[in-house]
Amino acid sequence: MVATVMSAAEPKAARRKAWLTNVNAWLLLLPAVVLLATFTHYPILATLYHSFFSLGRGGASHFVGLENYIYMLDDDVFRQVLRNNIVFALATVPTSIALALLMAVWVDKKMAGRSFLRLAFFTPTVLPMIAVANIWLFFYTPDYGLLDQFLKSLGFSGHNWLGDPSTVMSCLAVMVVWKEAGFFMIFYLAALQTIPPELKEAAAVEGASRWYFFRRVTLPLLMPTTLFISINALINSFKLVDQLVIMTKGGPNNASSLLLYYIYEVAFTFQDTTYAATLTVTLIAILAAVALTKFVYLDRRIHYQ
Repeated sequence: MVATVMSAAEPKAARRKAWLTNVNAWLLLLPAVVLLATFTHYPILATLYHSFFSLGRGGASHFVGLENYIYMLDDDVFRQVLRNNIVFALATVPTSIALALLMAVWVDKKMAGRSFLRLAFFTPTVLPMIAVANIWLFFYTPDYGLLDQFLKSLGFSGHNWLGDPSTVMSCLAVMVVWKEAGFFMIFYLAALQTIPPELKEAAAVEGASRWYFFRRVTLPLLMPTTLFISINALINSFKLVDQLVIMTKGGPNNASSLLLYYIYEVAFTFQDTTYAATLTVTLIAILAAVALTKFVYLDRRIHYQ
């Protein structure tokens, strides 16, 4: 009889313990869930909701369905800034990743001044974006900038680097790569230091060259880091605003305008918040689609330790 009572009480106690464990887990997650829902999920849903409305006279909004999206497809400026952003991403993302990997491999070696090199490569990352924009204005200013002064010392004439549609995007790309490569280097450096030294020793015993070991062992082991960095670099290439406000304001003739800057301009200069919401939803959809594609496609080709 006593054994029967004890056996009946044990499942009840186990269920109570499991319930308390679940409650404690949700209580621990509650602050993060509230913050995530308040500052991420709700703004996304609110932006999606407002994208189906249009501002009328006096600031009153009325439901227009998909008219904002149809207008966006016919918007010449939107097509131009989207094309600019794609070109900008193709120019900055691979370059930043390649340069970050090169710097990480370099400063991972045992050599004199390694700490100084790491600090020098990482320093641009900690600078505020406004400061970065002003620093590079010192390089690109026509006639008085450091770049034009250097060209004049070689006998060449000055050039309006930020005022020429053929060079403004390249100038911005160089600035972004300079700022971001050091940040991505830190992730590669951490990943390189997790590679077991036994692999290098075994490769040396087998007579493998450094290039062969790097190509067949190091790069595959760095693929999880590369995937993480590539997605972050892609997101960063679509959220450039501060430098554009300081340096070009999207000019000349929208040659340097990017999608997020166009959203900022529509929302705060033209005061068309509903169309800005439409553009924002489109930007979120583009980034989500690209990130999902990368995860689905590259995840099968990644070597996890």
